[in-house]
Amino acid sequence: MTINENTKIAAILKSNPDALEALIAVNPKFEKLRNPLLRKLMAGRTSILQASKIGGCQPEDFFTKLKPLGFEMEQAFPDANPTNKEFPPFLENIEPEKIISFDVRPILDSNTDPLKAILEKIKLLLPGQVLKIINTFEPTPLMSLLKKQGYESFADNIGGGIVETYFYKGESGFTEIPNDQKPASSNDWDEILKQYDGSIEKVDVRHLEMPQPMMTILAELDKLSSDHALLVHHKRIPVFLLPELNERGFDYRIKEQSDNEVYLLIFKS
Repeated sequence: MTINENTKIAAILKSNPDALEALIAVNPKFEKLRNPLLRKLMAGRTSILQASKIGGCQPEDFFTKLKPLGFEMEQAFPDANPTNKEFPPFLENIEPEKIISFDVRPILDSNTDPLKAILEKIKLLLPGQVLKIINTFEPTPLMSLLKKQGYESFADNIGGGIVETYFYKGESGFTEIPNDQKPASSNDWDEILKQYDGSIEKVDVRHLEMPQPMMTILAELDKLSSDHALLVHHKRIPVFLLPELNERGFDYRIKEQSDNEVYLLIFKS
């Protein structure tokens, strides 16, 4: 197989399953590829160039490891960390003091969802200001959520496993997002569960790091039959997933087992 910086990791693994060990050997951060679920979710979205930024390495490092398996390089790889980046218009001439930085890594390290804290920061933005989120991954669910609020966003993978994501809305302010209050457990849980007896798919996202739980649930729903339901085992009620479910035509029921254990039953409306 011939590869270049735009080749997706999924294509490499499909061409030669033995490439998994070669990719992991590039950088310890790629050990997560051993998890079949994470591999399925991320490999199809991540190119060699994107992976090199995540791992803080060079695309040539991938080629060196993959060459013994018969992979050929199509062309010379560009610098994985170019100095001339193309930023969106709202960042081109912005004054530094108008960029409000918020590092959410300590929040994630405490195993807490940072979305509520991020939205509080968004609400406090003055006209013309930009919020910069410092994180270890591109917050796709948040970008999608705020896009519906009229926010422009830009994710910049600066290397070393750090991603800086910018949000900007111009002169208009933040509008409250519906369904941002914690919903109560459903009274008809047992009744709905019985309706789908024998037609339930299951997924456990408790062990996944953010934003993988939401991405995993949405990926499972993409392949869910219309007459089946998805039973999700979660650590918390995924409040910011619920509006997305409504938009996609899904209904849901919630059963709280404890403060750190929640079941979510999702099915077509």
